[in-house]
Amino acid sequence: MLITYIIRRILWSVPFLFVVSLIAFALIQAPPGDYLTTFAATLAQSGDVVDQERLELLRERYGLDQPFIVQYWKWITGVLVGDFGISFEWQQPVSNLIWERMALSVTLAMSTLLFTWAVAFPIGVYSAVKKYTLGDYVITAVGFIGLAMPSFLVALVLMYIAVVFFGSDVSGLFSEEFEKAPWSLAKIGDLMSHLWLPVVILGLGSTASLTRIMRANLLDELHKPYVTTARAKGLSELRLILKYPVRMALNPFVSTLGWAFPQLISGAVITAFVLSLPTSGPLLLQALLAQDMYLAGAFILLLCCLSVVGMLVSDILLAVIDPRIRYR
Repeated sequence: MLITYIIRRILWSVPFLFVVSLIAFALIQAPPGDYLTTFAATLAQSGDVVDQERLELLRERYGLDQPFIVQYWKWITGVLVGDFGISFEWQQPVSNLIWERMALSVTLAMSTLLFTWAVAFPIGVYSAVKKYTLGDYVITAVGFIGLAMPSFLVALVLMYIAVVFFGSDVSGLFSEEFEKAPWSLAKIGDLMSHLWLPVVILGLGSTASLTRIMRANLLDELHKPYVTTARAKGLSELRLILKYPVRMALNPFVSTLGWAFPQLISGAVITAFVLSLPTSGPLLLQALLAQDMYLAGAFILLLCCLSVVGMLVSDILLAVIDPRIRYR
């Protein structure tokens, strides 16, 4: 039954992605003009001469003089065979620009998600079991501070501390000697040594939120009759808590997979700018501002794919950990 559900969800995702790609492509082109209009305005502001004949030739070359549906069809049929088109601004294939940044973004998102779970789970359980104690009050206060502080402000504070007190530059994901180097074990090790800071910064708010959710859900479960019955049968307190109520309270942790990937990739743009992270967020924003429709469309389509995959994985895990969930 679960296999049938997975196949059905995968099949349903195809028309969903088609509709989303159509809407995204339309939104990218919604502002007046196109990339060449924006490019001409930039040249005019800098005092350069705008060659209208050259702009018309470029418009014809890239198909910008075609109707919307023709441009969309040209793009989406290329995507189906692995061709995401040409980036107008960078003057190179979109596939050359997106894959390394998307890989770094997914790595950062996965690391942040694991950090969030590893920290929020035990703290949330402790806060629920030891409710109204000094430890619970401290966790609650720290959690509210974590929820209230913007991630880019935390980034600025930590960068200031690192530079002033430790004399080290913590911006970026690579050291200077590895930034342009080909991938190797040494470069991966350098990435791991730089990854901890953005993971902590981006995971702070999510950790505080999930801690509060875990505490609230577990408090609801701890006073239910099945817990009292299990306790009366002589189960140890630790085994009882971990085997029954904690398992039921895990649902919000698993359900976050559906939105965690796209949120961490697209929602951390300011933090990525502050930390000079070579991830997809800054490049997506730049593409949207420049109306670089093929580059922006590729990023949006990949984010939608991540959302579909995340929701599918979260639904499967929910069915595994929660026997109350059945798919028909």
